[in-house]
Amino acid sequence: MTQFSRSWRRASASIAVAATGALGVGLSAAPAFAHTPNWSVTCSEVSLNLTAYGNSDKNTVTVTVDGKDLLPTENFRNDFSKKLDLPAHKSEVTVRLVVKAADGDQFNKDETKTAPVCEGEETPPEPTPPQESAPEPSAPEETPEATPGEDTPAPEAPTPAGEASTSAAAVPSSQPSPAGDDLAETGASSSTPLIAGAAGVVLVAGAGIMWASRKRRSAQG
Repeated sequence: MTQFSRSWRRASASIAVAATGALGVGLSAAPAFAHTPNWSVTCSEVSLNLTAYGNSDKNTVTVTVDGKDLLPTENFRNDFSKKLDLPAHKSEVTVRLVVKAADGDQFNKDETKTAPVCEGEETPPEPTPPQESAPEPSAPEETPEATPGEDTPAPEAPTPAGEASTSAAAVPSSQPSPAGDDLAETGASSSTPLIAGAAGVVLVAGAGIMWASRKRRSAQG
C-alpha cells in the first residue's frame, strides 16, 4: 500500500467523523427551537404554556377576548406560562392567541377558541307577560214579576225643577166649614136660639098669667 493511499484513507475518516459530529450537534440543538405553543380555554380561564422559543427576548404573546385585551402584548424569552381569568359572561366569547417568534414568521401562531358560559351564569329567559283575559259579560238583571191580584205601583213622575211640591203642605180652604164641624169643635147645637126664644115666651106668658090672677083676686075682694 502506497503512502498516498494511506493519507487518503485518513482524510476520509476525518471527514466522516466531522460530519457525524456536526449531525449530532444539529440533532441536539433541534429541540431547543421546537416552538411549542400549548394553550387551552375553559369557561372561566385561559391557560398558556409556550416552550422552546429560543433565548431572544423578541418573542411576543397577546391574548384578546372579543377584540378586547385580556393579555396586552408581552415579550418573553424561550418559555412563557400563565393563567388568565376570563371576565364573567352570559354568552360564548371568542378568545384569540397571537404568538410571534423572533427567529422567523414561520413559527408564528394566530389561533382562536371559544369560551363557553359557566353553569349558573346563563341568561335566564325573559318572563312572558300574562295575557289579559276579556271580561265576562254580566248577566242582565231580572225584573221581578208582579203577583196576580196585586197592583204594581206606577213610578212617580219627577217634579219639574223650580216648582214647589204641592204635596208637602195642604192649602187651607176658603169655604166655611159645615155646621157639624163647628158644633163638634164648640160643643153647641144649632137649635140653641130656638130653645132660648121659647123659654122667653114661656116666661112672658107666665108673668102675664100671674098679673091677671092678682088683678082678678083684687076685684073680687
